[in-house]
Amino acid sequence: MSKDKYLVIGAGKSGVASSKLLLECDETPVLYDSRSEYDFSTLKEENPEIKDIECLCGELDDEVLSNIKCCVVSPGVPLDTPFIESLRDKDLPIIGEIELAYRMSKGEVFAITGTNGKTTTTALTGKIFADYFDSTFVVGNIGIPYTSVAKKTKENSKVIAEISSFQLESIVDFRPKVSAILNITPDHLNRHHTMENYIKAKEAITKNQSSDEYCILNYEDEELRDFGKKTNCKVVFFSSKREVENGVYYSSGALYSTMNGEKVHIIDVDELKILGLHNYENAACAIAFAILANIPLDSIRKSLREFVAVEHRIEYVTEKRGVRFYNDSKGTNPDASIKAVLAMNRPILLIGGGYDKKISYDEWVDLFPGRVKKFAIIGETKMMLKKSCDRIGFKDYEIFDTMEEAIDYCYENAKEGDCVLLSPASASWDMFKSYEARGDIFKEYVRNLSE
Repeated sequence: MSKDKYLVIGAGKSGVASSKLLLECDETPVLYDSRSEYDFSTLKEENPEIKDIECLCGELDDEVLSNIKCCVVSPGVPLDTPFIESLRDKDLPIIGEIELAYRMSKGEVFAITGTNGKTTTTALTGKIFADYFDSTFVVGNIGIPYTSVAKKTKENSKVIAEISSFQLESIVDFRPKVSAILNITPDHLNRHHTMENYIKAKEAITKNQSSDEYCILNYEDEELRDFGKKTNCKVVFFSSKREVENGVYYSSGALYSTMNGEKVHIIDVDELKILGLHNYENAACAIAFAILANIPLDSIRKSLREFVAVEHRIEYVTEKRGVRFYNDSKGTNPDASIKAVLAMNRPILLIGGGYDKKISYDEWVDLFPGRVKKFAIIGETKMMLKKSCDRIGFKDYEIFDTMEEAIDYCYENAKEGDCVLLSPASASWDMFKSYEARGDIFKEYVRNLSE
């Protein structure tokens, strides 16, 4: 019996996109979900392109598997489950959604992985490339399955791909022209079991690259610094703490390149709309990608100046009278808002407070002296925040009933060169249905402020 079908394992976003791609390539997908009672009818209604494909759930018998020539595993499916092991025992090829897309697409791939910063770096790199090249696709773990655009790519396309450790576990031939590993810190050990396995998964992004291709690494990550000595491809480093040879680095308020044999000033970081040392590292990596793709520096600079942060996370909103406004509504706990306060490079007029989760704000408030000019307090936590401020003698605060009143207070007291930051350090549910709604209200109101 001829083996002529692809078994697509996992009926989520990646699995559906993989099934659609296989149909576009005149292949026969069988969409499978391990849940025995899974209802595919809603899925097919929402995705009419797959309405006629075979869908299976629960246990699979040998007759079904005898028709399978390849298995495509969604990233959420661990590769060490008994089911996946049983497929290996039958000598069935097992690839991931990223691998399938790579095989079916054209153009050059620029791939980014790491524990933190992947999405910002991918989005920024994607903007720099899209602003210069005619055909650019931003895909992967950022929320757009690579398989959903594979057939749209052309020979001159540039694919900017955010790749997770889960996705890297199932690559076979996937080979970026340029790869990057931003950092490696403990994460996903419930899936990878050991730190060694997690590191190995991340470093696999370079496994098929040749000695003529490049990997961009964080010099300040000791693991990656060592990896740079072992990998087969050429290495470019970025750093937030020192000048690096043949790389991109941050120093004294600016980003520099030493990649083409000379030190070149790229941009002052106060020209960027993303803030914080971690974001300067992300920008350095994106710059390295762009230089390796031969994008002119003027084009790179223009894109860097225009790029705005991921929505609701230290997101630049607008500037009025020389005052910048930032939306960090996703700062729903003190630790997140500590990072936001530390990221600001201007005097801060801060809006905070919200739903009471019975936690301490003292560590956050301890940062205010010398950084926060005025503090506008809203929400259920107002008395707790007042108490934290009084504890250290910080008196520059006022309590308000509405977001709009808090914004007006901050704007009235702000001077040119200051910033107004919404970073509540609290959940939103006392006054808003979600942190997104809270951030959207903030953004709409400040955009309508008079100059």
